[in-house]
Amino acid sequence: MVIPFQQRLQPALAHGGFSLETHWVWCGSVVKGEDDRYHMFAARWPKEFPFYHGYLAASEVVRASSDTPQGPYHFEEVVLPERGPAFWDGRMTHNPFIVKREDEYLLFYIGTTYERERPDREDMLKMLYAKDSRNGELYPWFHDIRIGMARSTSVFGPWERPDEPTLTNNPDGWDNHIVTNPSVCLSPDGTIMLYYRSTGCRLGLAVTDHPDTPFVRYGESPVVDPGAGLRIEDPFVWWEQDHYEMVCKDLTGQITGEFHAAVHLHSPNGTDWSLADPVKAWSRTLPWDHGAETVQASIERPYILFENGEPAWLFAATADGPGPQHNRPGFTFAENTWNLVRPLR
Repeated sequence: MVIPFQQRLQPALAHGGFSLETHWVWCGSVVKGEDDRYHMFAARWPKEFPFYHGYLAASEVVRASSDTPQGPYHFEEVVLPERGPAFWDGRMTHNPFIVKREDEYLLFYIGTTYERERPDREDMLKMLYAKDSRNGELYPWFHDIRIGMARSTSVFGPWERPDEPTLTNNPDGWDNHIVTNPSVCLSPDGTIMLYYRSTGCRLGLAVTDHPDTPFVRYGESPVVDPGAGLRIEDPFVWWEQDHYEMVCKDLTGQITGEFHAAVHLHSPNGTDWSLADPVKAWSRTLPWDHGAETVQASIERPYILFENGEPAWLFAATADGPGPQHNRPGFTFAENTWNLVRPLR
């Protein structure tokens, strides 16, 4: 039985999650460390850069910690810093997704590199207002975003970063553009299932039996393809008793009826997906534990923390702002971003 995800949600905690006054914060994923405390791996970049395009040039993966799963989380360290243009991920790391497998932590992320000096605010604003900011004319390294997997036996590191990407685009396949938004599910049989977003905002899957062996794409087609004109991203997948479930972002609102709301799907095997009923997992209209309600410019990059095998906490990146304007997503007008937390029933 697929439980409507909306029935699991409780109000967001006003004093939970993770934020920084000096940085944009995004992409929070949480794991319980060997110290019995909770550690959030998140992306940040300085507020001197505009949101959101600044991540392309200046994002870095950081760790924050808390005594409790809900937080608030406090900044501890930069985990995946800049390491030079010679490395495939030498100038930017983003989209962290942490999992613990046996006695090892696996930190998935995206990265890219470039030779030129880091763009300044004026350069980034040019990108923000470009007619097609993703065509590579201003920032050709956008097309070189790949997925990596760092490894450590401790949540405190040190982290072994890969010399080569863990997953690249397939020039001859449907996913011939960037590969991004990594999300990992550890299946009951031990398979590591790496979901990702690529060309046309569709979702692919690559699998391996062990971190030491390469990931292999599942099939030659996306595992989730909503259809012409329908676009999704930011999947989170988990095993629920006898089937898989997924929540992801509805980029156009044509699936859920609300721009940038969340889609709920289910699957018997992790590869054949269908829409749940109801299909909307959550709205951008957000209730808070103090009784107020706000309409967020964005709620995305979901991550669920489990306790005793049950979904217990939903983390998601969020932005304030006026909402979509002038055919641009609301988060491009944000003044603040943070990683929120909502308890799950």
